Amino acid sequence: MPASTTPVSITIATRDWDYLTPLVLGDVTSSRLSVKVDRVATLIPDLGTDPNYDAAEVSFSRYVSAMASGVDTVVGIPCFIMRGFRHRCIITVEDSPLERLSDLAGKRIGVTGWRDSGNTWTRAALRREGVGVEDAYWFAGRLTSEHPVADRLDGFGRPGRIEAAPGERPMMELLAQGELDAVFTPFMPDGFFGPASGFRQVLRDFRAAERAYFADVGYVPGMHLVAVKAVLAREHPWLPQELARLIDESQRVWTGKRRKYADTSPWILEELLHAGRDLPASWNASGLPANRRMIEDFVTELHAQGILTEPISAEALFPFDARSRATAA
Repeated sequence: MPASTTPVSITIATRDWDYLTPLVLGDVTSSRLSVKVDRVATLIPDLGTDPNYDAAEVSFSRYVSAMASGVDTVVGIPCFIMRGFRHRCIITVEDSPLERLSDLAGKRIGVTGWRDSGNTWTRAALRREGVGVEDAYWFAGRLTSEHPVADRLDGFGRPGRIEAAPGERPMMELLAQGELDAVFTPFMPDGFFGPASGFRQVLRDFRAAERAYFADVGYVPGMHLVAVKAVLAREHPWLPQELARLIDESQRVWTGKRRKYADTSPWILEELLHAGRDLPASWNASGLPANRRMIEDFVTELHAQGILTEPISAEALFPFDARSRATAA
């Protein structure tokens, strides 16, 4: 593209991820692509038909389901804007006897949404410890009273196995009153970090479990990815990879700044040291080669958990990425 050509301008909807700050402030730029970031509290329901956005953070689970059903209005990029280990996301009451994932067999477990990507990965962690979907009792509902009442079963409910939370009561209330044994949550509820919240992670040393998990699988699970409208990707085939590059560069710049300005909390330096020593520098790399095993494992989990009827290949999920790399080769 000639240097004088005006950059293509797009607007992307994402959650308020701190590492996008360099991109938002213009510290990370591209001569080809101008990106405006709109921060949203919840993911937009359908990027393909949304009049306000050209790109968005989307659910990995819902993207796979849509692609498997033949939807072709969006193009996913294997750029996972939200990743995280799931062992820390299973909480219980402080005096619970539960200490291991295998202890959840036969227990009543709350989830914030049945086919949410994070909950799919958390159930995958349980499956590795011998606790499958049929080995526990599941209740989908809102985490706290501040969250809206909504259909969180998403068509996957089964009486006696996967049901709505009783009376639409908040799951933290049900957990505190002993009507649930554990809750899956991607974000800790208000008050959890206080000295006397009454709640804790099931795994007291979840970091050790996560290190062991990474040593085995070689990836940090991805929950949300970046997608662009298909019409835009067809018009500018280079655009998906350039957007991924900008997001990756923004995270690299942000991580460097956090290592320099580590006084935002007393122990953040320790956390940065752990992450730097326990994970390779490429742990959050974008692209199909870097994420193939994680993508394939996720598809396997969706199929094993009954969310996906038939498996789908990584190339079918990310055709633009696969095609552009084949062309480059």
